[in-house]
Amino acid sequence: MLPNKEFFEGVALKKCVAATYNRTQFRLAPHIVYTRHDELYVDAVALEKDGEAPREVKLGTFKLSGLKDVQVEDEHFQPVDIFEPAAEKYEGETLLVVED
Repeated sequence: MLPNKEFFEGVALKKCVAATYNRTQFRLAPHIVYTRHDELYVDAVALEKDGEAPREVKLGTFKLSGLKDVQVEDEHFQPVDIFEPAAEKYEGETLLVVED
């Protein structure tokens, strides 16, 4: 069974995902799930951090095994322009990527 399969659903359906990471509550827009050193990661835009909107839009990297209390929300998101699915760090590692 995949850990946090909700992130695969979030990427595939462009749905927001709520989760806790390092005791911080996040509402995320997951853009890509990939592997690095045999671990699963998701790069996502934080839409909220502890209930507050972030100052800037940026893509963060989250280790799937570190995300807790994960729930897919019934809210859709649009992929952000700063996301580069062809970036070198994803080469040969991508499992699922958001589509426009």
